Amino acid sequence: MADKLRWGIMGCAQIAIHTVLPAIQESTTGEILAMASRSLEKSRAIAETFGIPRAYGSYDELLADPDIDAVYIPLPNHLHREWVIRAAEAGKHVLCEKPIALTSAEAEEMLAACRKAGVHLAEAFMYRHHPQMAGLREVIRRGEIGELRLIRGAFTYNDAADAGNIRFKSAWGGGSLYDVGCYPLSAARFLYEAEPEAVTVHALFSPEHDGVDMMASGLAEFAGGRSLIFDCGMWAHNRQLLEVLGTEGRIEVPVPFNARYEDAGFTVFVGNEVRTYGTEGANPYVRQADHFAAAVLGAEPVVAADDPVSNMKVLEGCLGSARRRERVDLA
Repeated sequence: MADKLRWGIMGCAQIAIHTVLPAIQESTTGEILAMASRSLEKSRAIAETFGIPRAYGSYDELLADPDIDAVYIPLPNHLHREWVIRAAEAGKHVLCEKPIALTSAEAEEMLAACRKAGVHLAEAFMYRHHPQMAGLREVIRRGEIGELRLIRGAFTYNDAADAGNIRFKSAWGGGSLYDVGCYPLSAARFLYEAEPEAVTVHALFSPEHDGVDMMASGLAEFAGGRSLIFDCGMWAHNRQLLEVLGTEGRIEVPVPFNARYEDAGFTVFVGNEVRTYGTEGANPYVRQADHFAAAVLGAEPVVAADDPVSNMKVLEGCLGSARRRERVDLA
């Protein structure tokens, strides 16, 4: 690898152009060498705008470039498996948008392909790289709120009027559980430092939106009587929250999933005492890029390599529960 990790961007999704691409350029460890799209005209225009030296009119051309060390994949969910595996076979490290796949079996296949090729694979849960999450877990580990009993999480927004939204395409892996439900679910797994044993989910499957789940609410059961109560939606008022309840106190995180600078931090309530923790501010997408590069160089990843597989097992169970209207045992 050169002095910096040399990236190729595979696709022109909004998250790539407006958020991840600028973050990689702002990072201390990465540079973007090439932009790829199915339209050479489009990739050239973006490359010119951001000062990227190379542009390709196909993803295969990008993967064939020997100077590319890693690729970022923001393609629609149903394309993740194919292109992660092809990137791995081309010897590229891979940062793939969440959810990593459509099923846990796909995720396992993708991870196996990357391990076989000796490349690093990471799922783009940027919030896990913000100092806020490390600070939150440290407070919990110190026992400031006693033993954990319950986590409440929510992430909702209203984009139902956008008829062309790819999140409303069932065959493409659309739906609120895949899009935003994955956040409180992954946060609970991170904070409990455990996997749920069962899930029960109720969802609004909308015929107006190709039958995807536009709203879902559920219960994830963890060992020891602990649980996550969560809701997510793409057809509800914009909001997010995370509350952690212990035997001696509780923690409120106002902006758990996309905090940056002035909105980072959380409040701990113990008895009559209120403690406000203002954690270090950061662009989590920049941190994600730097942590990814460090992992490529051999550092311990912030998120374990097999975490995407575990998260997909939970998401798969949630969707199955909602569709069949039954509790799903994840064991």
